[in-house]
Amino acid sequence: MLESVQLSLLIGPVFPVPAPRPVLDALSEVEVTVKDVGTSGFTLTFSVDKQSPVQILFLLTGGLPLLFMRVILVATVNGTANVLIDGVITENHIAPGGKGSNSTLTLIGEDLTALMNQSKWSGFPFPACPPEARVALLLAKYAVLGIIPMIIPSVMIDVPIPIERIPSQKGTDLQYIRYLAHEAGYVFYLDPGPEPGMNKAYWGPQIKVGPVQPALNTDMDAYTNVESMSFKFDQQKNKIPLMYIYIQETGVSIPIPLLPITPLNPPLGLIPPFPTNLLPPDLTPFRDDLAKRPIPQAIMMGLAEAAENAEVVSCEGSLDVTRYGGVLKARQLVGVRGAGPAFDGLYYVKSITNKLTRSSYKQNFTLTRNGLVSTVPTVSP
Repeated sequence: MLESVQLSLLIGPVFPVPAPRPVLDALSEVEVTVKDVGTSGFTLTFSVDKQSPVQILFLLTGGLPLLFMRVILVATVNGTANVLIDGVITENHIAPGGKGSNSTLTLIGEDLTALMNQSKWSGFPFPACPPEARVALLLAKYAVLGIIPMIIPSVMIDVPIPIERIPSQKGTDLQYIRYLAHEAGYVFYLDPGPEPGMNKAYWGPQIKVGPVQPALNTDMDAYTNVESMSFKFDQQKNKIPLMYIYIQETGVSIPIPLLPITPLNPPLGLIPPFPTNLLPPDLTPFRDDLAKRPIPQAIMMGLAEAAENAEVVSCEGSLDVTRYGGVLKARQLVGVRGAGPAFDGLYYVKSITNKLTRSSYKQNFTLTRNGLVSTVPTVSP
């Protein structure tokens, strides 16, 4: 590839190994999409001869239900290795070439959550297990794949008494883990790395604090390191969730608004948007089943809803990794400079799409934050 960029491809069943030379020679394009929550995916495009054993190998091994094909992609930029994705192949497409040209083999895959979504275990009991313990037990099945749980206990640990109720699984492992995360106001995702073959399974509150990545510079002459950036301010999106607390002594329910600002979700914009459901007031609770839930659990669910609604400022753009000097990563903060006083400052990286060919490495990104005007005087270059 490029002089400052090297791509490593590891592929194989269960424990992948470096791809053989014929496979690397046939690889023409790579695309990896990483989202802050949900499932990440990848696409590998190969240009192969019609008689090449490469397409037969992938089509056969990729179709076996047990001997699955695992793929790990590592991009090394300026000496720093970045695990882009660790996943499995889920689809194969072949487009035969015309007039003697090579065929195009496309392999589509998802991260290792795809393996958690294969079999339904509905009804499997978890006696005396709070949600945190249930998530840990489910993730323990996948320890052989290098999945390391990182579970943050919820504000209210509910240990069910077996003589009263025994919680049971609903759907697949992935569906149930995400269900438990949603009920706690949490998120769940797999974060590959830091070494190939390792994955952090994060189950906890969405975190929008931490180290800031090098700034994205636009319209700054020689310091410009992005190809394009466009900003959007969606005032209609911001709505304050309401929950009701029933006072048994008086028989009155009091509406409580839940603000989006928490220690893990600080204000990234100095001027927050005005909620659109206050004038005229909308007193509808954001969920109908809140009365059946403990107050701490309802508050956590409401804070997660409020934080999502407050992301009214968004930015979409693209950059060349060789010009930027590194790999922009999702689920972290990044600075923006040169866009003007309303949009400069810190942003949360919501999604990244990596596109690699033999002559380029580019990234499309989506950034969000909860207000206009920067909360910090400067951002790191």
